[in-house]
Amino acid sequence: MASALKELYSQKYIELLANSLQKEFKDFNAKKFQEKVFDTSWQDKALKNRMTHIATALHSCLPQNFPQSIEILKASFGSMNSAFSLENMVFQEYVALYGLDDFEISMQALAAFTINSSSEFAIREFLLRYEKETLLQMKKWAKSKNEHLRRLASEGSRPRLPWAIALDSFKKDPSPIVEILELLKDDASIYVRKSVANSLNDISKDNPHITKEIAQSWINHSKERDKLLKHGCRTLLKRGDKETLLLFNIAEATHIKMKNFRLAKEVKMGEELAFSFELRSGENLGYLRLEYSISFLRKNGSHNSKVFKIAEAEYDYSQKLFSKSYSFKPITTRSYYSGRHE
Repeated sequence: MASALKELYSQKYIELLANSLQKEFKDFNAKKFQEKVFDTSWQDKALKNRMTHIATALHSCLPQNFPQSIEILKASFGSMNSAFSLENMVFQEYVALYGLDDFEISMQALAAFTINSSSEFAIREFLLRYEKETLLQMKKWAKSKNEHLRRLASEGSRPRLPWAIALDSFKKDPSPIVEILELLKDDASIYVRKSVANSLNDISKDNPHITKEIAQSWINHSKERDKLLKHGCRTLLKRGDKETLLLFNIAEATHIKMKNFRLAKEVKMGEELAFSFELRSGENLGYLRLEYSISFLRKNGSHNSKVFKIAEAEYDYSQKLFSKSYSFKPITTRSYYSGRHE
């Protein structure tokens, strides 16, 4: 079984971090730091809690002068940056916890720490306290030559960034972040364009009309932008939103019939549920988008439906057999419960 994400913060990583900080700040007490990290509550902490816990331990062992401690952390980050990405988000967490009263220094620090890592969680604390000033900074980052800074502008401002604080003001009115997305919609970096798509998808969950308006104004400019839009409209597509489907030239396939649907009646936890079906038509099947939905049993006895993609392609023949499976192997983002699923 794969290790839990929280195990990224291993004994080895903490030792390397302690040694790096001690090189940059001779008064750093590496032993005290490690003792504070690996206290009696450590094993019970999830990934994000461990990140905060480590940042708090850092604070107790660094100078209580924020600008001074940031310079030490910047130097340490430079030596740690080549080997770690997600783990190094403890540096940004430190800024989020202790830098809210030092806006300019914190912005410089988050810009430095986002390289090969990400300041997407930490920047949200500043959006909550200094929305206007932080948005202005993010628009500047959106024009940066560095793709990590450009991505921070779009990813950090997402209304519903997973594992992060939701930005309620942008859920209500996403127009301020749409200005950032406009700057990045044709970015040369796939890394950045995917982030723009994720932000559009977030917007669609609270303001579907805005995502649809953006899609209508952006579409048919380039293959890259159209691909971004399809990813950004994925929730609307999965909901079967007719306007969005038609935007991508997908209409109800009335000329097709499904035959010979086969589905296993039982599946054990950790194994795969297999199913198959045949599509037939009196003419070519044509361009199809195929999806299936599973209504998962929840702990309280209710069901929660999720839509998954099977295929999207052109079929220049009149019939085809499709086979698919869904894995009930435990994952961090979904819990499975024994009982009837549909």
